[in-house]
Amino acid sequence: FIHNSLQLKDFLTLYNKVTELCFGRCVDNLSQRELFEQEETCVDRCVTKFARFNQNMMKVYVDVQTKINAKRMEEAEDAAKKLEQQQQEERIKESLKQKEVTSATASVLTPADNTSGNLTM
Repeated sequence: FIHNSLQLKDFLTLYNKVTELCFGRCVDNLSQRELFEQEETCVDRCVTKFARFNQNMMKVYVDVQTKINAKRMEEAEDAAKKLEQQQQEERIKESLKQKEVTSATASVLTPADNTSGNLTM
């Protein structure tokens, strides 16, 4: 809802600016309610010019935004791959440490030769 309200506000702002600009450029005589043919043609051309400009700008924006989004996706995928690789390396290191600890523990706990002895106090 908020996004739509902002879009409407932006549209109305642009509409008012174009109307004000084209009116200022084209309307010279306020003595009649109707526009003269020359004024009407001028307003029509002015509005058409801005509509085409806006349409072209939107095309450029969409193209640029598409490229930006594609680059961001590529960067995110690269970051995810790098993170996955780091995690895999960490698991390998942890596994190697675990094996070292296990083999060290096994050598320390190796039973001694069976010798019988008398223990006295």
